[in-house]
Amino acid sequence: MAFDYDFSGYATKNDILCTDGRIIRAGAFAGQDGEIVPLVWNHDHRNMENIVGMAMLKNRPDGVYAYGSFNDTPKGKNAKALVEHGDIRAMSIFANQLKQDGPNVMHGIIRELSLVYAGANPEAYIDSVLKHEDGSDEEAIIYFGEEVDISHGSIEDKVKNLPDQPKESTADNKEAKGESEDETVEDFFEKLTEKKRAVAEFLITMALKGDNVPHSDDETDEIANAGNNNDETVADILATFTPYEVKVVKALIGAAIQAKEEKQPEEGKPEDNKEEVTMKHNAFDTGMDRDPEEGTLTHEDQVNIIKMAKESGCGSLRAAMAAYQSTQDHLAHGIDKIETLFPDYKDVKPGAPELLTDELAWVSTVMNGVHKSPVSRIRTRQVDARGRKFRGKGYKKGDLKKEGGNAKLLTRTTDPCTVYVKDSIHRDDTIDITDFDVVSYMYNMQRAGLHEEIATAMLFGDGREEGDEDKIPEDKIRPIWTDDELFTIHKTVDIEGMKTKLQGSDTSKRFGDNFVATEAMIEANLDARIDYKGSGSPIMFATPQMINTMLMARDLNGRRIYNGVDELKSILNVSSIVTVEQMNGLTRENTDGNTMEVLALIVNLNDYYLGATKGGEITQFNQFDIDFNKEKFLLETRCSGALVKVKSAIVLEKKVS
Repeated sequence: MAFDYDFSGYATKNDILCTDGRIIRAGAFAGQDGEIVPLVWNHDHRNMENIVGMAMLKNRPDGVYAYGSFNDTPKGKNAKALVEHGDIRAMSIFANQLKQDGPNVMHGIIRELSLVYAGANPEAYIDSVLKHEDGSDEEAIIYFGEEVDISHGSIEDKVKNLPDQPKESTADNKEAKGESEDETVEDFFEKLTEKKRAVAEFLITMALKGDNVPHSDDETDEIANAGNNNDETVADILATFTPYEVKVVKALIGAAIQAKEEKQPEEGKPEDNKEEVTMKHNAFDTGMDRDPEEGTLTHEDQVNIIKMAKESGCGSLRAAMAAYQSTQDHLAHGIDKIETLFPDYKDVKPGAPELLTDELAWVSTVMNGVHKSPVSRIRTRQVDARGRKFRGKGYKKGDLKKEGGNAKLLTRTTDPCTVYVKDSIHRDDTIDITDFDVVSYMYNMQRAGLHEEIATAMLFGDGREEGDEDKIPEDKIRPIWTDDELFTIHKTVDIEGMKTKLQGSDTSKRFGDNFVATEAMIEANLDARIDYKGSGSPIMFATPQMINTMLMARDLNGRRIYNGVDELKSILNVSSIVTVEQMNGLTRENTDGNTMEVLALIVNLNDYYLGATKGGEITQFNQFDIDFNKEKFLLETRCSGALVKVKSAIVLEKKVS
């Protein structure tokens, strides 16, 4: 791939002691050879306009060299002018996933290259280090004391580790143009004749094997005569190699021999030096003295890898090695710290993390269904005229007309209370979290939590013990479940009684438990509806287990009684059925001292008043704590809640032992 560049310079240098004590070791960014990264102005990631171009990274023995190319945006053109004029002469990198071994930085990923104000420094330094909570990764801006080289040219993205090609003697040679001096193995072998390819492969293989190169044995003759009928030897064919071809083959052979020598421990060295020596071994070492299970290469492996490397589509020794390894079980463990080669983790759903909560669909049903009152101090007044106290009477001439009985006045008042959610986040975190708006995310969590708390308090109470300083007072927001019998009808679901009723003394009638429980629920509901005085058609809030039990009810022939929720709604005479996970296992003690578990709550929410005066509605407050550099958030409401009609709710419960 052709890449036109405007300037070049070192992005990093190896083995330089940074001011914070870190040392960027050779190969820390080796996996990014030929990779193109954004060119940014002064590491400013807040605006896309700060991307002024791109840069190609090239691995060199002493570090990572970068070729920068400016884009045609206004900022890109301005940056180019500043660099060409010499106003900007320094670069730095932003890297993350830094892996350290003591002070040594062994691995990282360069995410962008920046032009910076800072001039050349005598030594490198690292700025803006952020340590994550798990302590495993770091990200940093790393400055080096190298100035950019103002030059222009074009390079091709080639594979590293091949020797320099012959340069033209003119001033316009490849080096002056800044062109890459690397060549892929594929390119090299493609230019060779079949005879030369066979000989080059043979010589490299013999070097890997550690043998002297023969000139007349059968194996040599077989390789030398590949593709021809002459009696040429390896030496004869070598004489036809160009100086550049000889140079390339010698470089490959030298690399293999050097790796083999580095692998061998010096005489007299203790055995514990073995690990250090092993870390340096070349992937093409023969390892004849090692266990094949350790991932070493046999002579056959070496021949096959070189063959794959020169085939079209493979491209390099590294690619051939990887391709061959993927097909060979005995090479599965041949790379130390292979996890450093794995790709970065990717979010399944980019942006804000998915919020895991209890099922909250019922909360919106409650908050939208209750009657919103602009008055927070609620008073209900009703006259009990039940019991035919005001019956009309027949009159007999001359008799005294009698007065009717006294009516009972029913009254109840409810005062408001404050319900709040408070949280905070460090300002540094709000700045560093860039892939989503964390402040808005926290506000949405707070609001959802506040709504759930209020809805729970209205239906069942907040569940905290009396005396808990955080408890929402039940005389301020009155729970329907535990409200007075004047307002809430409490009906016991007698499952055992229903079993007796259905079966009588004939125990051969094997009604299923689901059918028995369903019939008990329906009967208790219908009995309670006789006394129900609520308005309109109510909603049933029930536990998921109870609804599933009713849907799974079968008759004696095994057929389901109800084919869906719509049929249940019809038989229960409710407008809708809403499941509430938070109801599971909720119990209370009734006036008789029995422990009762709630199964369902039936109410028309319009009969429940949620009162809040002006200023008492849900309000958000933000405050910055300058002492601790924190953003603090408060979400608060002041409200009251209560049923305003007598006998306007039904609670179905079962007795638990």
